[in-house]
Amino acid sequence: MPLQNRVDPFGAIHAAPERGLFMGNRGIIHDPATRTLLRKRWALPAWIICACEFRNVRREPMGRNRPGGKAGWTELFFLDEVTALAAGHRPCFFCRRERATDFVSRFGEAFGIAEPHAPVVDGRLHKERLASGGRPPAVTAEELAGLADGTMVADGGTAYALRDGKALRWSFAGYGGPVPFNRLAERPLRLLTPATSVSVLGQGYAPVWHPSADT
Repeated sequence: MPLQNRVDPFGAIHAAPERGLFMGNRGIIHDPATRTLLRKRWALPAWIICACEFRNVRREPMGRNRPGGKAGWTELFFLDEVTALAAGHRPCFFCRRERATDFVSRFGEAFGIAEPHAPVVDGRLHKERLASGGRPPAVTAEELAGLADGTMVADGGTAYALRDGKALRWSFAGYGGPVPFNRLAERPLRLLTPATSVSVLGQGYAPVWHPSADT
């Protein structure tokens, strides 16, 4: 059975066989004895996007990865960086420093902050992301064209990633075929990607897409 550590664009954590391209971290939210999640779904306001491979470090997912047999942070997995951003995560400064620096720099450009810092980003995201209590704003199909590629929206329980003027339906296995924006007209759409990350995308941050987005 797959472990419950796969994250969808809504920020919810599921058991699914597909691992995806990226790992993530919200602190320690699992019991290493049973390799199951605790009731809480985050332990820190800093939710990050990590590389799956870094310096040949080997970890046992949801196991005991700290000295003394302690749990260590809980390994979460995302289809791609677009998904992770929608769930409210941002790049890690330890294993993805260049990308994290780029993200925070563009955050500063978006909000006129001369010396932006990651904790400021984390504080804003923690208030905005759906999984930590944020309220995703409504968005119309007409407004989709003004949103940057890599933004994700939801039609009920279905998530779409915006790319090249089309909406790609999301799943744990990858993206479906493109849907024209007008097909979503009069649908009750919500903006899934937190407003802070939408602004960073608007400043030119280019997230990593799953290869299925290219088909």
